[in-house]
Amino acid sequence: MPYATVNGIRLFHTDKGADRAHGTGMPVLFLHGWGTSGRVWDAQEADLAADHRVVTVDWRGCGRTDQPAAGNTIAANVADILGLMDVLALDRALLVGSSVGANFALEGALRSPERVAGVVSVNGTGYWLSQAGMSEPVRSLRTALAADRAAALADWVPRWFGPGADPDLARQTVQRILQSGVFIDELFADTASHDMRETIGRLAVPVFFAHGRLDTEIPLEVSRTLAELAPYGELHVIERAGHMPHQEQPAVVNALIRAVLARLATEAAPSA
Repeated sequence: MPYATVNGIRLFHTDKGADRAHGTGMPVLFLHGWGTSGRVWDAQEADLAADHRVVTVDWRGCGRTDQPAAGNTIAANVADILGLMDVLALDRALLVGSSVGANFALEGALRSPERVAGVVSVNGTGYWLSQAGMSEPVRSLRTALAADRAAALADWVPRWFGPGADPDLARQTVQRILQSGVFIDELFADTASHDMRETIGRLAVPVFFAHGRLDTEIPLEVSRTLAELAPYGELHVIERAGHMPHQEQPAVVNALIRAVLARLATEAAPSA
């Protein structure tokens, strides 16, 4: 089974493109959002593995990875991700993260810019939960999850997707979150004190902020603000998509990632 032990945690991951000598292009590491798993990137993995090494990971507490009772924090997840990159010998990779996974990617680039070629932030939480007025909604959500996790998720998760999205996406997402450990709820408190606006000005790599226009969970303005603050930031709005554009509009997101990879390859190429 594709497990790697990092910081005492058995991380489940997929590593595709290996049958093509790890592909011919820049490696890509995908990081999912709260409670889900690497399966949310199936459409991107299928497309990109033809010519890139593509790695997905179920981060700690989620999917088929270990579910520790403690240590479910942004810092611990970032350490796990960088450790996995060591184990898999991933160098100068493009990190693509969704929701809080985007924060992991950004923090990883801040910690080890020499190992990260660029970041694609997909509907990243950024600073949203740290804002005044968000503590009560987060507290109410955690209370609802503790009282009846399945019912709370069945009510909340469909709102992640824009109008017209396949209802099966929400149902699959609920099931994946239920398979993950309850200890990941610790991340809510950590994210509520995490404000990317304070550090993003130090980012030394290009960041491409993709955001579904119809997202009602994390407003488009969050990505717009961070794109303006990042030294090498760009905003890309995904039409007809909510919080999960990589699943709602996979062809659009795939095309964006391919365009980013092409640009990064050109910029990294030695001049004649």
